[in-house]
Amino acid sequence: MSSRIILASGSPRRRELLKQIIPQFDVIPAQGAERVNLSLFPEKIACGLAENKCDEVFSSHPDATVIGCDTIVVFEGEVLGKPKDREDAAATLKRLSGKTHYVITGVCVRRGDKKLVDFDKTEVRFNVLSDQFIKIYVDGGSPLDKAGSYGIQDEGVVKEYFGSYTNVVGLPVTLVKDMLEKICQ
Repeated sequence: MSSRIILASGSPRRRELLKQIIPQFDVIPAQGAERVNLSLFPEKIACGLAENKCDEVFSSHPDATVIGCDTIVVFEGEVLGKPKDREDAAATLKRLSGKTHYVITGVCVRRGDKKLVDFDKTEVRFNVLSDQFIKIYVDGGSPLDKAGSYGIQDEGVVKEYFGSYTNVVGLPVTLVKDMLEKICQ
């Protein structure tokens, strides 16, 4: 069994977080379309998306350990993905302003004939965001490639959170570390 580890994501944030626990790994982003069954519980949606990414990359690299992740934002029972455009990002930020939502990251790790799937969930409360703040933030481009149209690491957006910070960034480090230890036993 190869000791090669592959992250099935092109996210620079996930790459940086994974470096905290694994010094060397390859990045091979999954290319398939994200198919979402919105009738499922949000945790199952996040896990299913992560599993699809992991399985796709694993099918081409069956001798490696593959990690797939997917992060979703859930607000008032609705799954919020990445914004379609600037207007969508601004509308999402306006909806989340001053309110609480959940960030769920599904994680799938495959090695040989073993597969583990799990998730982490963090409660996040936004600051009240002014229209001017939202415009400047969206014009800066940061929200355009992130679920929920924001990054927890971006100043001024998040008031407080309960749970894993790295989960909200997109890779729950403690969970991934535990899953890798289990699958490599």
